[in-house]
Amino acid sequence: MKRILLRSGKSPFDVVPVEEALHRDVIATNAGNLIFSDAAHKILTVPGRAEVVSNGMRSDGASAARINEEYDAFVVPLANAFRPSFEAALRRLTRLISKLRIPVVVLGVGAQTGLDNDPARLKAMEPSVRAFVSAVLERSASIGVRGEFTAKYLTDMGFKDVEVIGCPSLFLYGDRLEVTKRVPALTADSPIAINGSHSAVRGGGLHKIITRTHAHYPNLRFIGQNLTDARQLHWRDVDSAAGRVRQMPTHPDHPMYREDKVRVYVDPVTWIDDLREYDFSFGSRIHGNIAALLAGTPATVLCGDSRTLELCRYFEIPYRQLDQVPADLDPAELYEEADFGALTGNHRERFDRFTAFLDKNGLENTFTHGDGGQAFDKQLRALKFPAGVRPWNDADLASLTSRFGWLQQRITELDADNAHLQRELTKARAGGPKVVPAPSMYRRARRAVGGPLRRALKPSK
Repeated sequence: MKRILLRSGKSPFDVVPVEEALHRDVIATNAGNLIFSDAAHKILTVPGRAEVVSNGMRSDGASAARINEEYDAFVVPLANAFRPSFEAALRRLTRLISKLRIPVVVLGVGAQTGLDNDPARLKAMEPSVRAFVSAVLERSASIGVRGEFTAKYLTDMGFKDVEVIGCPSLFLYGDRLEVTKRVPALTADSPIAINGSHSAVRGGGLHKIITRTHAHYPNLRFIGQNLTDARQLHWRDVDSAAGRVRQMPTHPDHPMYREDKVRVYVDPVTWIDDLREYDFSFGSRIHGNIAALLAGTPATVLCGDSRTLELCRYFEIPYRQLDQVPADLDPAELYEEADFGALTGNHRERFDRFTAFLDKNGLENTFTHGDGGQAFDKQLRALKFPAGVRPWNDADLASLTSRFGWLQQRITELDADNAHLQRELTKARAGGPKVVPAPSMYRRARRAVGGPLRRALKPSK
């Protein structure tokens, strides 16, 4: 059986409690990552022929020898990896790939710049991009990119084996994609989901649209995606620059937070399931709206950069440019104008292009070579995943037990680590072998908990 190592935060079958999920950052800072990594996991799992294993986002070069020994391919689903803030991670990934002797296949990498598609801001990181793409193409037949902008970006550098394949997320159900308007028009009582990044809310004017929609649609819910968003909801943690943005509905001072109209999901299955109950979804988050489309719920993307724009154009997802929408934008207007005929009607053609890319790179897929994902779905549905993270507005016993039970466990572990460190230091002072001190109890506690609770664990001086 072929063994495939997949770059992902966790396996789709790992049921992780909310506290642990936030502590380990299994969403790799953005829950949207799990949408496309889970889809890739399902697509590549061919019963009896191919097994997929998550690498937990570990990209250390020291593991290359083990990977070469234990796996037959390394598959790397990526999103907007060609952006300055990801350059250090891209270099780490390149160092690992450069040590691999097995095939390396990249699914849907994208470049990120503004809506003007000007790659000038990416010029400084071009050496890192070149090194990464060169390392990949030495180990694969081609590299899969999200859309035409990224394809041009790479071909302008001189790379030839570049294929536009979109994102694996929309192929979660293979060549099937059904999106239907369940109601003739949105009304004041319609359940609506809205989403948005910190940059779109803070600098793109999305906060005005959120405020207006919240005032006119009482059944509106904001769905966040960042680790910061989740920590704000679960721990009321605002101890970061992003966490202090009061215009975000995930901030404890925001009215939508106080009204329990905010969620963040740490598992795609619960995210998609919940979105089946909505009439419409819109906002600047591409995978927040893809989650809705996978649920069969109509969605419109408010594009704020090239990465969302090129993906919408490729998949023919209804969109508007965020810099061209008015502050009094009404979702009923977006719903009325949205046409999903091209998205669903041309889906089979895009799926065939995607699977042809996999074939060229030596990868089978469950829809062509397996059971269509039936075993995968059956195993997934047998598990009970945590519900969406919701605002911490209550003080009931069940809520407190979960949070403080986890904190107590972490404190116990920290105490044990501290005692071990003290023993090792005592040995060192007595002439024993030199030891490298473990992280201090305070630093470990800072990673373990959030907000006011974090400060409460700071040891006295």
